[in-house]
Amino acid sequence: MPVLTREEARARTALLDVHHYQVDLDLTHGEETFDSRTTVRFTTRTDGDTFLELKPATLHSLSLDGTPLDPALLADNRYPLTGLGAGAHEITVHAAMRYSRTGEGMHRFTDPTDGESYVYTQLFMNDVQRVFAAFDQPDLKAVFTLGVTAPEGWTVLANGITEHHGAGHWSAAPTPLISTYLVAVAAGPWHSVRTEHRGLPFGLHCRRSLAPHLDTDAEELLDVTRACFDRYHEKFDEPYPFDSYDQAFVPEFNAGAMENPGLVTFRDEFVYRSAVTDTERQTRAMVVAHEMAHMWFGDLVTLSWWDDIWLNESFAEYMGYQTLTETTREDAPGRPVRDWCADTWTDFAVARKSWGYDADQRPSTHPVAPDPDAVPDTASALLNFDGISYAKGASALRQLVTWLGEKDFLAGINTHFARHKFANATLADFIDNLASATDRDVHAWAAAWLRTTGVDTLTPRLTPGPDGHTLTVDHEGRRPHRVAVGLYDHDPVEPDRLVLRARPLVDLPAQGPATTTLPGKAPALVLLNDHDLSYAKVRFDDISWTTARTHLAAVTDPLSRAVLWNALRDAVRDGHLPPEQYLDAARTHLPRETDLAVVSGVLTFAATQVADRYTTPAARPAALNTLGELCRDLTRRTESGEHPGLRLTAVRTAIRTATRPETLQDWYDNDTVPGGPALDPELRWSILARLAVLGATDETTIAAALDRDPSATGQEGAARCRAALPDPDTKARAWHSLFEDDTLSNYLFTATAQGFWQPEQHELTAPYVSQYFPAATALAQRRGPAIAQAAARYVFPGHAVDTETLRLGRACLDTATATPALARGLTDQLDDLERALRVRDTA
Repeated sequence: MPVLTREEARARTALLDVHHYQVDLDLTHGEETFDSRTTVRFTTRTDGDTFLELKPATLHSLSLDGTPLDPALLADNRYPLTGLGAGAHEITVHAAMRYSRTGEGMHRFTDPTDGESYVYTQLFMNDVQRVFAAFDQPDLKAVFTLGVTAPEGWTVLANGITEHHGAGHWSAAPTPLISTYLVAVAAGPWHSVRTEHRGLPFGLHCRRSLAPHLDTDAEELLDVTRACFDRYHEKFDEPYPFDSYDQAFVPEFNAGAMENPGLVTFRDEFVYRSAVTDTERQTRAMVVAHEMAHMWFGDLVTLSWWDDIWLNESFAEYMGYQTLTETTREDAPGRPVRDWCADTWTDFAVARKSWGYDADQRPSTHPVAPDPDAVPDTASALLNFDGISYAKGASALRQLVTWLGEKDFLAGINTHFARHKFANATLADFIDNLASATDRDVHAWAAAWLRTTGVDTLTPRLTPGPDGHTLTVDHEGRRPHRVAVGLYDHDPVEPDRLVLRARPLVDLPAQGPATTTLPGKAPALVLLNDHDLSYAKVRFDDISWTTARTHLAAVTDPLSRAVLWNALRDAVRDGHLPPEQYLDAARTHLPRETDLAVVSGVLTFAATQVADRYTTPAARPAALNTLGELCRDLTRRTESGEHPGLRLTAVRTAIRTATRPETLQDWYDNDTVPGGPALDPELRWSILARLAVLGATDETTIAAALDRDPSATGQEGAARCRAALPDPDTKARAWHSLFEDDTLSNYLFTATAQGFWQPEQHELTAPYVSQYFPAATALAQRRGPAIAQAAARYVFPGHAVDTETLRLGRACLDTATATPALARGLTDQLDDLERALRVRDTA
């Protein structure tokens, strides 16, 4: 299938004005296909040729200006429109379209709990053509009017308010001007919670089988939604631009959420069936805030081409974290939001920002705002939905606000909205609008921060002098930074406690060192980028390095501790801190940690990277034992029941790092952890998966667990457990289902992949390592980019940290015809594998 090139999009934009789509979908034609009828009204500015995108199961008919066209001319999902005369035109297309099982196009899902079916669209990038015929590119905005025929008993949701006319016929209110990829439909027997806010209808929707769980959290979700809505109206001059705000939690969704105007779709794992921590609730609330920000950044004002995806994602990421924090202010309008919304930047620092740091150190890195020539087509654009466009971009914007000031930042944003509402914009447009609000050289800042790659490194040096000490900050990189420098001393009364002496803001030039004078004695700890206002690795002087490792928990501010933990993480990855010393630091400091985000982030890195990849097989049992002892410390600390989230986090890590089955089997048999928590579906499946890895369960037990929990999550849990069993025949069946039987849905594919490779089973799965690369290449060609990305992320043999895996992977990239999505995933995985080898060599 050809992808749309930037040059093709430019040519089509120059030729066409697209005015209106009438899209009518009939969802009553069975489980495999649906009926799609589309009428597009458009104008050509001059005589010329163009094409329409369409990927049908069957193309029944087309007509242009009332004249029938030959369906046989459709080739590679494009229908040529040749010899168009200047003026108004109307094209009508009737086709049968296939439902998707991969989360692309019109995805169809049947709930195993009750047999009910649901469909929803995900039209991002190239997938509009899977649902209706279109001139599919972001700068050909149009008005969309949708009609849907659905089975009786279904509810139809869309971008605008929908109306049921009887006999399953629904219509949606016409949209304002929006891009094709933002059109959305979700249909099924939804359970809905509806309300109004500021005169607009708000709704929450999920599968019927999840209704009790949504009802439990509905008020929390609506509180967050209302608070963010009100805060955005304080920040932005332009009012919310659509007629309603629905949030639909849909099954087997590939992303976290999608910012369809008026109908945001979320993965329905955000409807919690099992116990979660406050940090996880905060994450869900942040996603709500992120997607709402898109109503302005992305929907009201949309990128012109995909090189400016950061204009969507970096802004929504920054605004999501910042605005959620602001909803907890004492003077925030409306109902107060939960206290756990207050420290979002700590979670960003310890859990999200590493996504950007890691991506920016791989060979696939790219600028936040890449050169347009670096994004020549939609296939290359899809690869840039990564840690650069989200986490690094949000970090850059946080630094911009620190440097520019929030008042001028918001003034520039509001100018941007006013000039480009219901239209498209570029990086140049945005920087010009920011520049209009300030005397600072925003263009130079953008060139340094948005057009460059890599992570700067900041290192302090202290030199004694007659009046104190000179602090020199050595700067490896090419960006200017405004950073807070935390100066900490030992408390003279409680020497194990660190107290903040001062936290001055320091401006660092784009190149070369910066110096400042510190009166008095040398601080016990100099923490560069304290409070995480910039984007850079930080190192330590000798005294601070010792303090960081021995007194990390003595720093009182959780965001400052997050910066310290990130510095230790970077030191491990860069070969400056042996992996076992990171585990020792976690063992020492986490039992005193009070912030859930910090505990979760440190334990995740310690378990999934340090123990599973950076530690040699011979040293891995000792690493897992250290983590087990740490988890026991945490559970002992939480026996009073005062810290349920901390206890749950420790129990989860204890399960995944267990080296013997006896304790887990006791928990499973008794349906509880002694002292709590009682086992819920997530914990039961996690324990059973670990027992499977350890060879301490069997198919009979897995089948019984599935009988107890036949839900979609249960199906995934069973697939994960079966793939994890240390049995040659079971591994062969799992491999067949992944690579030879293309019937697994996206979620069941991922679950099976997650179970297949286990460090404890490296000898059993060793023959599959060499098979992976040709098998993944063929799979990606057959099943498309969503499955290709999953194959690279979840099925890559990441446990096989050796030079032979590296050689096989490089040979695959050199000789095979990997799709762009797979090639990017393999490139990143191989770079991570090479880093793991270096860490092991320097340990």
